[in-house]
Amino acid sequence: MMHRHPDPVHAAEACAKYILMRLEGAMSSGAQATLAISGGSSPRLMFEVFAKTRFPWERVQLFWVDERHVPPTDPQSNFKLTNEAWLAPGGFPASNIHTVDTSLPPEESARCYAEQIRSFLPLDVVHLGLGPDCHTASLFPGEPLINNRKDLAAAVWVEKMKQWRVTLLPGVLLAARHRVMLIAGSDKAEALRAALYGNPDPQRYPAQLVARDADLFLDEAAALFATNSHE
Repeated sequence: MMHRHPDPVHAAEACAKYILMRLEGAMSSGAQATLAISGGSSPRLMFEVFAKTRFPWERVQLFWVDERHVPPTDPQSNFKLTNEAWLAPGGFPASNIHTVDTSLPPEESARCYAEQIRSFLPLDVVHLGLGPDCHTASLFPGEPLINNRKDLAAAVWVEKMKQWRVTLLPGVLLAARHRVMLIAGSDKAEALRAALYGNPDPQRYPAQLVARDADLFLDEAAALFATNSHE
């Protein structure tokens, strides 16, 4: 379902409220809920909402959809972004934070991360982003792992970034009870159009794996431009 909002701030606020609602639903039938998040500038706004929200975070187990293989203090680290915008100011319990151990070699990082997350599957909520090239998680166009439904996580070399990343794989994303995408900016609109309306080809448009069966929170620039492109 597509949820349109006038600007990135309102889209992020609505996405945050939706995720909290889904987590509350999960906790109503169990002791805890599970959430996997993505990094980026749009999620920062959402994380800032989380930081200001009174919520039983002690009942939420937190994971990352993907992480750059850099130290947790590096400006590119998704953990660093989340910690600064939400976890530290919001007092999120450290024992419930499940990070990718980037002190290990990439393949070992991925193996350990898969073992961490295994006992918490299926995840209740997975939050995803969208790149201008239609990548989601760290599944970029042409990546063979797009076809992997068996493994949980893997190390990925992103050639255009000259960087290793660790990412959850499609089987985990597709098994999640709820998938949510927060997308802002006209630079994402063509990718969104391809993800929603393009001929099915996840190798070319990886976000097709999840976008057509997700709740999409969009600012007006992304939503209107994508609609115009489709028409």
